[in-house]
Amino acid sequence: MFIRGKILWLRLSRQMLQPRRLAFAEACLIGLVSGLAAVLLGQAVDWAGAWRVHVSYLLPAYLVLPGIGLVGGILAGWLVERFAPEASGSGMSEVKAVLARVPMPLNLRIALVKLISATLVLGSGMPLGREGPTVQIGAALANQLSNWVPTSPEHRRQLIAAGAGAGLAAAFNAPIAGVLFVVEELLQDVSGITLGTAILASFIASVISRLYGSHSFDLSQINLVSGHTTFFAQEIPFYLILGGLAGLLGILFNKGVIASLEVNQRLLHLSLPWRIGIVGLVSGIAIALLPVTFRNNAGLREIILMGNANWLFAAIALLAQFTLILLTYGSGAPGGLLVPTLVLGSALGYLVGAAEQSWLGMSAATTYAHVGMAAFFSAVSKVPITAVIIVFEMTTDFNLVLPLMIVSVVAYLVADKIDHRSLYDLLLERKGIHIQKEPTTDGLLAQLSAAEVMQRRVETLSSQMSIDEAVQAFSQSHHRNFPILDNGKVVGIITQKDLVTNASQQIKGNTTISDIMTPEPVTISPTDTLAYVLHILNRYNLSCLPVTEGRKLVGIITRSDIIRVEAERLSGQLQGIEPKSAPSYVVYQTRTPATGKGRLLVPLSHPQTAKTLLEMAAAIAKQRNYEIECLQVIIVSPNRIPSETPVDTTKSHRLLEQAILLAQKQRIPIHTQIRVAHNVAEAILETVKERHIDLVLMGWKGTTSTPGRVFSRIVDTIIRQAPCDVVLAKLDDKKAFERWLLPIAGGPNSRQAIKLLPALSSLSSSPKIKLCQVFQPSNFTPDTRLLEKSLHFLQHRVNGKVLATSVQSNSVSEAVIECAAQDNTDVIILGASRESLLQQAIQGNIPEKIARNSNCTVIMVKT
Repeated sequence: MFIRGKILWLRLSRQMLQPRRLAFAEACLIGLVSGLAAVLLGQAVDWAGAWRVHVSYLLPAYLVLPGIGLVGGILAGWLVERFAPEASGSGMSEVKAVLARVPMPLNLRIALVKLISATLVLGSGMPLGREGPTVQIGAALANQLSNWVPTSPEHRRQLIAAGAGAGLAAAFNAPIAGVLFVVEELLQDVSGITLGTAILASFIASVISRLYGSHSFDLSQINLVSGHTTFFAQEIPFYLILGGLAGLLGILFNKGVIASLEVNQRLLHLSLPWRIGIVGLVSGIAIALLPVTFRNNAGLREIILMGNANWLFAAIALLAQFTLILLTYGSGAPGGLLVPTLVLGSALGYLVGAAEQSWLGMSAATTYAHVGMAAFFSAVSKVPITAVIIVFEMTTDFNLVLPLMIVSVVAYLVADKIDHRSLYDLLLERKGIHIQKEPTTDGLLAQLSAAEVMQRRVETLSSQMSIDEAVQAFSQSHHRNFPILDNGKVVGIITQKDLVTNASQQIKGNTTISDIMTPEPVTISPTDTLAYVLHILNRYNLSCLPVTEGRKLVGIITRSDIIRVEAERLSGQLQGIEPKSAPSYVVYQTRTPATGKGRLLVPLSHPQTAKTLLEMAAAIAKQRNYEIECLQVIIVSPNRIPSETPVDTTKSHRLLEQAILLAQKQRIPIHTQIRVAHNVAEAILETVKERHIDLVLMGWKGTTSTPGRVFSRIVDTIIRQAPCDVVLAKLDDKKAFERWLLPIAGGPNSRQAIKLLPALSSLSSSPKIKLCQVFQPSNFTPDTRLLEKSLHFLQHRVNGKVLATSVQSNSVSEAVIECAAQDNTDVIILGASRESLLQQAIQGNIPEKIARNSNCTVIMVKT
């Protein structure tokens, strides 16, 4: 029985300790603790404030208020300076920095000091808010809890964000606003775990605040003068004006806060207790000189919202509070800035409302006072959604929603146009902390850019080509879209649908592509994420997108490219996107006089194939008057730096010496190099770029075990990204070059294969070449003009026998394999790009079947 109970307990513990469930359980506890802390702070501030106001009526206010401000400021400053300097200021920016993974202290000590010092400052009458302290206290308590229960750093971030949201929700009694503030400003994340923990913590903290708090921020019980709020279309210009003024004043407020901090730091060489004490003294004097209603900051806002004021009172409140807030916060006093922005916004809104009421007499000025709070809040914090929700939750008035949305968005746009940084960003930048918004990591498509997936070699057409030439280009290609270039810049795109439409309309005459193309097509930049690319493809119902820098075409990306990446992710073999690695390092190289018209790169890796590859390279170099560049790559561990890693180059030297001897015998210029790298493909591509390579000749084993790959990880990367021609050779054991088979399919790569054949066939003294063109059985009158043209070309350039034949078959691959078997072919050479033959090659059919079902050498040409 005991053992069974122990097993049951272990299972229950294991279930509860799962990260997600543990996070939700901790979020509930964080909400409870944060709510109680916010209630404690609120009750303490309310009691201290009520006592201060009461004493000011019993004794001379010009002595009591400055004295309380001085003593409270000195005590608060001493606590902060002595025990937790991190507790000065609002604390909101520090929480944002911690959530951005900036190493800053956030613990129980800071929470306790913040609680006591904020009570002293706010209770002394200084015009700051308690929402900043509650946010920092909630975040600090959450961080302390996460330290007691060891979790991952990301898990800790989620809990800290939940604690911050709970603190804001408890301060304003606005749970939805607490969640939105976390998502919109602090964490900038909308993942399920973030929303779940933030919602739970904010909800529980709000419940605690509503049950035991003072509800000082609950405006739902405040009745307007008119008894209800209204919204008329004629008032929209005034709301636009209010939003614009709030945006401008919000920027001025942000700049003023930073300026006040700078003045205190550079000019006032006083300790923190004295700085806060002097500001408390000044605030007390100013409040004593103002009407008695100014002695209660929370009551001041309620007076404006209830309509028990006039335009002069609102103007004085705006000016006095604006000045005192800047002075107080600049001293380093622990207190928030969001509540003060609500006071300033209500005063500004009242002034605009008073002007509207005197001109139109439609709505009460108090409606504008409510709306003004959201406008100023949005301009200062750059969180328009939170601004709308927080005022709505505080008022529960649906009539305010539309004007709230108008003024919040306008204030945000105006402020963002002048300075896109929020107040908390400015406070962090003043400390040398610059936070960049992190891209979402939800899904692979959000992590990869178009540049990492796009096809860099793009088939294009000219805008001055005729329609007939365009039809011919489409017939020889598997592509259904062609970017149109004019002077190297993208001016349009043409699709098969455009050609069909043109044919149906029977447009005749000197029609060119520019007449039927889609001008100024939708394009993307190389830095756009695949998630954005897919969004654009779906939005405009496109199959491909040109990738441009400015108007210069740098690549093209299709739905197939995105599907390929997803397929590789699902198979667990995401090899198409190589991890960013350090550049390769040249540890050895030789150079000969550069006398050729181009360069042919031969990467060498296997001694058993090196001799044959070098003989093929020499044959091509002789025909084209090329120089040969031989490369040997030594791979080192990813955690080693190539330029600092010692390597053994003995085997590499042996391969390169073999190449040098062959080139000297053939009298061909040859250059050699040994590179140390993390990745073979990247080393080859770097060599292609640095040495201005015109042609790459590579070996290929004939098969691949990598899912989603046509040839192999390395070869596919070179074919897709190399800005030059690529010749791929799968060599058999016989290494004979007597009988050649060349399938003809049209297209540039097939033509390139035909041009290479005279050079390669020179490896044999008496080559026998057979040209083969495959037609569908339904094609009763096949067009053999291309076959005849190729035959004529080779007969004048090959020192051997050249034959041509046409074959009818439903499968190109099966026809080629059967033809090779019948003739006992030594080498099959084929172009592998835009014609239908390459269309199957890209899908992995042609090369795999030829390599699997034939024992001869296979050479593929990609131009």
